[in-house]
Amino acid sequence: MTTEVHFGTDGWRGIVADDFTYENVRLVAQSVALYLASDKRSIVVGHDTRYCAELFATEVARVLAGNGHSVVLLDRPVPTPVVSWTVVEQKAAGGVMVTASHNPPEFNGLKYKPDYGGSASPEITAELEKQLVVAQRNGARMVTMEEARASHLVAMLDPVPAYVAQIGRIVDVPRVSAAGLSILHEPMYGAGQGLVARVLGQGKTTVTEIHGERNPGFGGLHPEPIDRYMSEAMAKMKAGGFDLCIANDGDADRVGIIDENGQFINQLQVAALLSMYLLEKRQMKGALVRSLTSTSMMDKLGERFGVDVHETMVGFKYIGPKMMELDAILGAEESGGFAFRGHIPERDGILAGLLIAQMAVDYGLSVSGLVKHLESLVGPHRYARHDIRLEREGYGEKKEKFYQKLRSEMPQEIAGRKIARTRTDDGFKFYMADGSWVLVRFSGTEPLIRVYSEAPSQEQVGELMSSLEEFLQLGVAAPVEVHA
Repeated sequence: MTTEVHFGTDGWRGIVADDFTYENVRLVAQSVALYLASDKRSIVVGHDTRYCAELFATEVARVLAGNGHSVVLLDRPVPTPVVSWTVVEQKAAGGVMVTASHNPPEFNGLKYKPDYGGSASPEITAELEKQLVVAQRNGARMVTMEEARASHLVAMLDPVPAYVAQIGRIVDVPRVSAAGLSILHEPMYGAGQGLVARVLGQGKTTVTEIHGERNPGFGGLHPEPIDRYMSEAMAKMKAGGFDLCIANDGDADRVGIIDENGQFINQLQVAALLSMYLLEKRQMKGALVRSLTSTSMMDKLGERFGVDVHETMVGFKYIGPKMMELDAILGAEESGGFAFRGHIPERDGILAGLLIAQMAVDYGLSVSGLVKHLESLVGPHRYARHDIRLEREGYGEKKEKFYQKLRSEMPQEIAGRKIARTRTDDGFKFYMADGSWVLVRFSGTEPLIRVYSEAPSQEQVGELMSSLEEFLQLGVAAPVEVHA
């Protein structure tokens, strides 16, 4: 084992040939095998379109079979939510997905999905890390694929038909397909390629796909569906001829939306749009769950429509269990991940994009018109995020020192505004009396300090962020990426 393996916000990720190696993949797979040792149900194994992802998935299957587990090995690259749904549909003990999600192409990773199809809770990942210590000490038990197949321990499965059928239980596919929309799909060379077109079929609605072939280097793109990485899709939308662009990250558990004018609709706006649609148009009742990095627009919609809104720490390992506890209608995170009642307590970027399409049809509005309608209900909200890159070496130590220092030197006001309250269990979030907020936290998946803010105007967002960054002396720490 060349490096320590930890399960972050959503699984373990590392750089291929550095810490993400065959040896480490086998040991993590062995930890899953030990964790599920007494469970006789099958285990689903899938992979995305990254470099050698199918080979790493085969190694996972060999280790699980070597421990006597039955394995359902998916026969093609698929999105993470397809693996999650297959776990539920097959009544499996759990699932392992080989993916690094939206990370750059040099990364790969493993996500573990429990039998409910969501992200593993902190309690489950703690148990997996305990079993990893045992695996490191004793090594991985494995068999060849020939031995696994001869013992009937590995079965291949095409999971897409069952997944498409499930999407049709939530989205009115015939209605959207017949509506005559012109949809641009940007899968970013990832695992979502072909799925939007497959779901909508051969109706009047057309789907045009770009970057829809496998390219483990992602064609030089960073496979995260935000404006800075989608210049080609935004240009195509601005040129006209399309009603909506649905974009997905590398494993298609996140969604990005571009309107008919080429304007990127940020993830907080998408969270609020989906909340508005479910509450106002579909007239659903039930709680909304959001991460502390997501939008206060959901809170305003909750007040308007009489439903509770719950704020969790970052990650679907917190959002998903809360959704199950409350039978919530929607779970939302700032990074473009959304989950829905009646599906899995986990992000699904394909489903979220298709629901935006149905929303446009059901309201009879363009995407820009939907945003205007939203603002008529909740008022203007603006948002930005700064990503300050750090060296991977010593990242954990830097995080602890930073948080310790901030705990001892808490600001009393930010940008001249009095702080109404502070949340400190996942970074430091400062809530202003006027409803605006600013947050600083270390990423759980990348070596980044992230500063976020939401306020009524972009000017106020900038003031809050600049003031906090100046207080924290972050101005010259490292290169900054801006997301707005």
